[in-house]
Amino acid sequence: MGSEGYLIHQFLSQRTNRRTDEYGGKDFMKRMKFALDIVKQTKAAVGDSFIIIYRLSMLDLMNSSSDNAGADWEEIKIMAQELQDAGVTILNTGIGWHEARIPTIATCVPRAAFVPITTQKLKKENILDIPLVASNRINDPNVIETILSHQDGPDLISMARPFLADSHIVQKMKEGRSDEINTCIGCNQACLDHIFYGRVTSCLVNPRAGHELEFKKKDQEKAQKGYSRKNIAVVGAGPAGMAFAVKAAQLKHNVTLFDQSPDLGGQFNMAKRIPGKEEFYEMLRYFHTQITKKLKDNITLRLNTRVNASDLISSSASSFDRVVIATGVKPRTPQIPGIEHPKVLSYIQVLRDRVPVGQKVAIIGAGGIGFDVAEFLLHSSNEAHDNDDDKKATSSSPANNVSVNDFYQYWDIDPNNYHRGGLLPNNNNKEKTTETRQITLLQRKQGKLGAGLGKTTGWIHRTHLKKGNVSMIGGCTYDKIDEEGNLHITITKNNNKKTKQQVPEKKILKVDNIVLCAGQESVYDLEHEILSQQQQQQQTSTSSSSLKVFRIGGAFKAGELDAKRAISMGERLAYCIDEDDPQVEDEDNRIKGDEERVADFFRRFIG
Repeated sequence: MGSEGYLIHQFLSQRTNRRTDEYGGKDFMKRMKFALDIVKQTKAAVGDSFIIIYRLSMLDLMNSSSDNAGADWEEIKIMAQELQDAGVTILNTGIGWHEARIPTIATCVPRAAFVPITTQKLKKENILDIPLVASNRINDPNVIETILSHQDGPDLISMARPFLADSHIVQKMKEGRSDEINTCIGCNQACLDHIFYGRVTSCLVNPRAGHELEFKKKDQEKAQKGYSRKNIAVVGAGPAGMAFAVKAAQLKHNVTLFDQSPDLGGQFNMAKRIPGKEEFYEMLRYFHTQITKKLKDNITLRLNTRVNASDLISSSASSFDRVVIATGVKPRTPQIPGIEHPKVLSYIQVLRDRVPVGQKVAIIGAGGIGFDVAEFLLHSSNEAHDNDDDKKATSSSPANNVSVNDFYQYWDIDPNNYHRGGLLPNNNNKEKTTETRQITLLQRKQGKLGAGLGKTTGWIHRTHLKKGNVSMIGGCTYDKIDEEGNLHITITKNNNKKTKQQVPEKKILKVDNIVLCAGQESVYDLEHEILSQQQQQQQTSTSSSSLKVFRIGGAFKAGELDAKRAISMGERLAYCIDEDDPQVEDEDNRIKGDEERVADFFRRFIG
C-alpha cells in the first residue's frame, strides 16, 4: 500500500519525510528506497511466482506549495519503472492522501473521474511491461467497458465497495443482467464511516454485507423450519417498504405493495435531485427491476393507491396475514410565531413539489436535510436533476452524465496532471465561489453546523456550502416571522471562554423564502386505525381480525431520512414475518450477529 498517505507513501513526500539518512532528504531516489526495499525483500521471500500488487499514488492531490508535498509526474514515472524492476507484478492506482481536501471516492465524485489523468496517462507513456489497474469510483458495467476498451485503457479494474453492495456484480455483468445489479452509491455511510467509528463494515444498500454469517444462519434456520407462506400488505414504497417487499418475495411470501404516489422510492425521489447524489437513481432502478420484473410473480404493485384500515381488514381483503407499515415521515413544523406565512416552505415543497424559491433564503435546521436543501438551492439551474425516467432500466444513468471537467475545475485539479501534486498552482480551494443564491443555514445548537454528517463525507458538504458563500449560524432562537415573511432570530454565543458568558444578538433576516428542515415526525396513523377497528370487532363480534401489524423505517423511528436503518429493518423483518411472534429489529434493540460479537471481543483488547 504505497498510496493514500500510509507509511510507505509518507516516505516519498518531503512534507512527511524529514529524515537525513539514506531513506530521506531532497533526493527522490533516497525517498523511494524504503518502498523498493520492501518490494525486493518481499520478492526474495515469496519467490518469482508469487504475485505482488503495489498501489502507487499517481495523483497526490496535495498542494504543491506545501513543502513539495505531492509528487510530480516525472517522479511517478520513475517510481513506476523502479517498482517494476524491483519485482512488482501488477501496478494499482492510488488517488490522493486521506489528508487531502479533495473528495476521491464519495458519491459526488464523477464515475471514473481520475482514470484519464492517472492510469490512462501512464499507459500512454508506454514505459511499463506489467499490467496497470484503474481504480476509484468505478461501479457500473458500462463505465468498466468504456475504460477497458479505450486505446490507452488499463489492463484491469479495481473495485471494493461495489462488492459490498452486490457480491454477484461480476456474475450479473457476465450474464447480461446489469439491471439487477445493486449498485454502490458511494455514500460511505455503512462502510468507511463504520470503520472510523469502530463498527463492523456493511453497506447501506445491502445490509447483508459484513453480516454474512448472521444472515447465513437465518437462511439455514428458514431451510430447516420450512417456509410458512404469508399474504402480506406493505403500505409505503420507500426504502424500508421496498427492501421488505423484495426480501419477503425472495422468501416466497405473497406481497402487495401499496403507495399513494405514482412512483416507487418514497423520499429517495427527493434525494436523487440533490447535485452530487445522482447515484440514488441506481437504487431506484435496482428496486424497480426487482419489484416489477424479477419478483413480479410474488409482488403485486399498487401505486396511486391510498389505503385505509377497512381496505386491509375487510372481508374482501381478509387474505392478508400481516400488514407492514412503512409510511415514512413528515416534516416537523417548529412552533414559531408567523410560521403560516406563505413565504415559509417545507423541504418537501422544495425538493419534491418543485415550488419556486427566491434568491434570498433562510434554512431552519442544519442536519443532513438542511445541507441537502442548501446544496440544491446553490445550483441556479436544476434541469439536469429533473430526469424522472427511473421507471425503466436503461444503459444511460444520470450518474454517467456528471461532468468530469466541471469536477476538476471546481476542485482545482490539474486536468493534465502536470503540476506537482496534481493541483493547479496557487489555489487552496478557497478563492473560487459558486454563489447563485444568498443562503443562510441556521441551527438551534451552538457549535459547528453539520456535526452529525457522515464521518468521511461531512467535510465535503461543508466545503460545498462554504464555496457557495452560505452563511452558517448556530445558537439561534427563532423569535418570529413577521408580516413581510422576514425571520427574526436571536443568536447566542459564548463570547468569554473563561466565564462562558453568553451574549445574545438580535437579527432580522430579510429573505424571499424560509425553508423548514427542522426534523421529522413518524407517520403511522394507519396502524392506529387498524388496531382501533380490531378492538371494535372484539367488542361487537365473536370473531375479529387476527391481522398483525408492524412498523419499519421512518414510521418506526423518525430521523434524518436514514435509508441505512430503513433498508436493514425491512430485510431483517422479512426473515421472521412468518413466525408466531415476529419482532422488528432496530439498530438499538437487535441481537448482534457473529461478526459484531467478534469485533467487540477484539475491541476489548485494543481499547
